[in-house]
Amino acid sequence: MSERLEPGDTAPAFTLPDADGNEVSLGDHKGRKVIVYFYPAALTPGCTKQACDFTDNLDVLAAAGYDVIGVSPDKPEKLAKFREKENLRVTLVGDPEKSTLEAYGAFGEKKLYGKTVTGVIRSTIVVDEEGKVEHAFYNVKATGHVAKIIRDLGI
Repeated sequence: MSERLEPGDTAPAFTLPDADGNEVSLGDHKGRKVIVYFYPAALTPGCTKQACDFTDNLDVLAAAGYDVIGVSPDKPEKLAKFREKENLRVTLVGDPEKSTLEAYGAFGEKKLYGKTVTGVIRSTIVVDEEGKVEHAFYNVKATGHVAKIIRDLGI
């Protein structure tokens, strides 16, 4: 089980392929706040709802100085299908090796329908302009989560 991040920690650096196969790095966003959210799988109901919520609120978040990056263990081809099917505008990156998911404490044991399984822990990490963790939300719900983040961040 990977360690969970706490506010004040340095956010682990990452470079992952996006839906078009281009590399996206956390470092590319230095000087801006970044909401990095981790979700189990593209094209599933809960993850679709969450990605659509982020897309619907992207302008509000961007106006407040936040970029949004969604991370899942999916390959770029599946992310591209997800983006096209749902008209998503958030940046989606794939982490098939799960190294970034583990570095952020977003992969490990979780409860699913009463059973303990190993998988992606739906999580959202807010990183400040200097690359430090500002907020770390773990075991979040797909529905209503974006509205809660906006409230919590005072946007």
